[in-house]
Amino acid sequence: MLYHLLYPLRDILAGFNVFRYISFRTIWATLTALVIALVLGPWLIRKLRQLQIGQHIRELGPKSHLAKAGTPTMGGLLILFSVTVSALLWGDLTSFYLWLALLTTLAFGAIGFADDYLKKVAKRNEGGLSARQKFLAQVAVGCAGALALYLHPGYNTQLAVPFLKFVTPDLGWGYIPLAVFILVGASNAVNLTDGLDGLAAGPFLVAASAYLILAYLAGNAKTAAYLQIFHVVGVGELAVFCGAMVGAVMGFLWYNSYPAQVFMGDTGSLALGGALGCVALATKHEILLVLVGGIFVVEAVSVIMQVGFFKMTHGKRIFRMAPLHHHFELKGWAEPKVIVRFWIIAVILALLAFSTLKLR
Repeated sequence: MLYHLLYPLRDILAGFNVFRYISFRTIWATLTALVIALVLGPWLIRKLRQLQIGQHIRELGPKSHLAKAGTPTMGGLLILFSVTVSALLWGDLTSFYLWLALLTTLAFGAIGFADDYLKKVAKRNEGGLSARQKFLAQVAVGCAGALALYLHPGYNTQLAVPFLKFVTPDLGWGYIPLAVFILVGASNAVNLTDGLDGLAAGPFLVAASAYLILAYLAGNAKTAAYLQIFHVVGVGELAVFCGAMVGAVMGFLWYNSYPAQVFMGDTGSLALGGALGCVALATKHEILLVLVGGIFVVEAVSVIMQVGFFKMTHGKRIFRMAPLHHHFELKGWAEPKVIVRFWIIAVILALLAFSTLKLR
């Protein structure tokens, strides 16, 4: 919005020319979202407490978590509001990719909100959305996002394979199911990781920052040609969106860090995962998400392995508890130690992901 209002004034005052630069708008989108989240955080926490929207803690988990019962949840609303306002203020509102990422994020957030609302506000005896309902809703959103990309003029269905410069298979219509899988998988992976104070927020900040840079590189013809990555016309605008995500999650983490004053709930975790998957697809770094978001992948895989092994062996387990972060807790690691070590690993994985741009 500010881009459209102020950039045309560059002929009157040269200083307004800065609004043409994605880097400038990305910085201010980050700061704007951060300030909004920091300012509105205490108000939202008070409202959630007044409405008695608190987190239920499973008795089967680590006993130290029982003290968290009643902590306000649905804090993802703070993230979604901050991102939306900041992205609309600083983004180019004619950008297809900006609207795709924003609407996809809000759609996944709406699914999470419906689940949280039914569980925490409506107090349904059977809980929130059933696993089937939630999955079908996610697939529907994933299909809409995948089709929008597939049908967008100029968007190609080739796949960039890390480490292999000249291997770029064109999937054609087969790209659609892959895109749906990435969107739904990323959404659920972040959701499964959100089990400790700040555990999901930290690796997401790292991943979103990495894709902020990748969006800028892919959107610039010269840098894309130099790095020999796909150049996607207009995708650089997603750097502004990623900046808004980074700022919003940083502001949320201020209140979500150990010991948490608020949890993001499915409202936040499903939305963040959907956003990450969407940006990975739009920037043509789909497979790289496995490395950039490695923490989320490992957490999801640990659950799949645990459930599968449990069923095949009639009750035996690979881990003491899944997702993986609970396994380390039950081994005696303090919660803050698990969180910070996972953050460190997330940074290492992001750095490894960037190295693949040259190791090909």
